[in-house]
Amino acid sequence: MKIGELARRSGRSAHTLRYYERIGLLPPPRRDGSGQRDYDASVLVWLAFLERLRATGMPIREMLDYANLRAQGDATAQNRCALLEAHRERVREHMTLLQASLEVLDTKIEGYQTAHHDRTTET
Repeated sequence: MKIGELARRSGRSAHTLRYYERIGLLPPPRRDGSGQRDYDASVLVWLAFLERLRATGMPIREMLDYANLRAQGDATAQNRCALLEAHRERVREHMTLLQASLEVLDTKIEGYQTAHHDRTTET
């Protein structure tokens, strides 16, 4: 598929896709007879995975490390697994922090709502 279709189907801009290719997050695509990029549909699965890594806060440097290991094949499976396990632990720690922060916000909001309710019911 051409870069425009990949952009449409992946939700990323053509500029972002070219950037990903330039830095090594995307493998170089085949080129058609006129030299235009011609991506295999399997790249959509890879892009969806990269989006999950990005959404969970993985730095691009680590995404590149993972992509480089992936490009080396099955021999790097343990290294890739270790990289993902370390990231998963950071995500879990961040989720714990976010949950605690959400509880503080809920308590604060409840305090404001209770105070507002008490003021409006006074006669």
